[in-house]
Amino acid sequence: MTQIGTLKAQNTLHFYQTNWGNTASWDAFCEKAKASGYDGIEVWTPRSEEEQAALKKAIEKHQLRLVLMCGTANQLSKSERIAQYTNDLKTALAWKPDLINSHTGSEFFTVEENLEYIRIAEGLSKTANIPIYHETHRGRFSYSLLNCLEHVAAEDQLRLTLDISHWMVVHESLLEGRDALLEPIIDKTRHIHARIGYQEGPQVNDPNAPEWKAAVDRHLDIWEAIIKARWEAQQPITVTTEFGPPHYMPALPFTQMPVSDQWKANTYMMQRIKERLGLK
Repeated sequence: MTQIGTLKAQNTLHFYQTNWGNTASWDAFCEKAKASGYDGIEVWTPRSEEEQAALKKAIEKHQLRLVLMCGTANQLSKSERIAQYTNDLKTALAWKPDLINSHTGSEFFTVEENLEYIRIAEGLSKTANIPIYHETHRGRFSYSLLNCLEHVAAEDQLRLTLDISHWMVVHESLLEGRDALLEPIIDKTRHIHARIGYQEGPQVNDPNAPEWKAAVDRHLDIWEAIIKARWEAQQPITVTTEFGPPHYMPALPFTQMPVSDQWKANTYMMQRIKERLGLK
């Protein structure tokens, strides 16, 4: 694969577009992402050799950076889960992406069981010298703020992808008055999933609608704190805009037509973050 440089640490911010819900070819998707101003894309590692070849060709052609996703398959037995997770991470690392975003463990596992997966990722990450971050996500070890804090306290090397939209739903609030609890999370976050959640759902229908101003501002405040903390430490920080298709995107009954445009929602969030930080 063509390498387009390591992540810069100081006062830079790379944006990635999700391919979640994409039905176009890899080439068409990458062309659109590049034209929309994205530095890269974030995708689950393709399974088939044909899909892998098409993705590699497209990102090289359009000179896009790459974040790959992996996860624990919790429907398997424990030994099978560990083997699958390890093998999938090794496959993704061989691509030499900017980072790997991991859906790790389960809310039904104990802390020690979840730490097995986190420590497998840490070992592979150190060997390959490629970051592996663990996403805050419903259903995973990090499904709530308090559960995530328990794991952060148990493993100092744990680094996070923060998708705080999930916690807005879990805690049925915009986490007002919880800034002290969020401080360790901000300190551990190295990658952001920029989607706007609210008290009753993980995704508002349109982030540009005035009724969501409080939710948008709350997310922007948290993201700005993370980004500026990493800049101050001269460490890289990255953002994937991750508004999704139906059924994350609210849809009309019967027809299941989405009520707004997923791509526009994502590019809108990229521009709002740039505006907040004074970036061109």
